[in-house]
Amino acid sequence: MLRAPAEIKFAEELDYLESIDTSPKPFSWRLSPRMVRIFVLGSDRADGLDREIPQKWFGDRSFVERSIVTLASDRGLLLIGDPGTGKSWLAELLAAAISRNSTLVVQGTAGTTEDHIKYSWNVSMVIAKGQSKESMIPSPIMTAMERGVIGRFEELTRSTSDVQDALISILSEKYVSIPELPDDDNIVFAQPGFSIIATANSRDRGVNDLSSALKRRFNFVRIPVVTNKKSEAEIVRFRTEELLRRHQIELELPPTLLDILLQSFADLRAAAASATSDDEKLESALSTAEQIGVLEDAILHSQFFGDSTLKAATLASSLVGSLARRSPEDLAILNKYLHGVIEPRSKKDEGGPWKEFLDGGREAISTLS
Repeated sequence: MLRAPAEIKFAEELDYLESIDTSPKPFSWRLSPRMVRIFVLGSDRADGLDREIPQKWFGDRSFVERSIVTLASDRGLLLIGDPGTGKSWLAELLAAAISRNSTLVVQGTAGTTEDHIKYSWNVSMVIAKGQSKESMIPSPIMTAMERGVIGRFEELTRSTSDVQDALISILSEKYVSIPELPDDDNIVFAQPGFSIIATANSRDRGVNDLSSALKRRFNFVRIPVVTNKKSEAEIVRFRTEELLRRHQIELELPPTLLDILLQSFADLRAAAASATSDDEKLESALSTAEQIGVLEDAILHSQFFGDSTLKAATLASSLVGSLARRSPEDLAILNKYLHGVIEPRSKKDEGGPWKEFLDGGREAISTLS
């Protein structure tokens, strides 16, 4: 399996937490709210567990607690924030802990239709036997309703307004009508425990704005970009170790290079915040997820085309290659950053990693120019 869902990847932890969980559970939840929080944020000594549960999502504890409380009510949960802030990962972890199934997902795009939210038909069965429950293909959301579990809707604002409107009756009435079926079998009711976790990219604002009616049926939890250096380092290290295990790569991540990566992103974010126009900002969101992507690229390049040692020049090349999406605008911004920020820093650190980072970045920009 290329990528196991959270309920499979952490099955042993979930089994353990379920076996010791004596707290009340809402509806058909597999874990109590307290155990869901421990699964997502990790355990500490005060929890009194006889084994450690590692932290899987790095962010403010209040965001997770508010999300869990929302799902225990009859309202949907909307996680909103910039790209790469861990919205989808948090949604997956919550669904895995609550329902032991995080795969009932609808991906919002311009091509998503109402059928993806409700149901469609097996055409060959309809032709052979007519419309019936057997010839109906339920959507992931309808399946979640029937089972009383969590359904997920990724990138809600990428879907058109008529698709979004189909969610209103599901969230308020908690049933789906199927007019093609006989009157005694034409409604699917949601079972206790059903809820929806949706995610939305704050940068998509204005693409397909949510209606007031749909907004009222969601509790909003805004996930900010992680700017705390310590928390960001933990996230990057956690994801990098996961990558190395998956690829069976034995490579040590030098703390100095991790500091360079974190500082570079902090510098670029500060430059973007002070920019007066979009042309002076990188198109990249400069999120933690982008940092992980840069580091992953550098590690794999070092493994396959280097000497299995991560170097500052390789990291700089990966940073330029990953963040330079517009030419010449992004290249000019990165070039200005190298000359205005990295070059003075490298002179204080002559012969050190900043000098190597500068040289690698310059070479990458020269190649792309």
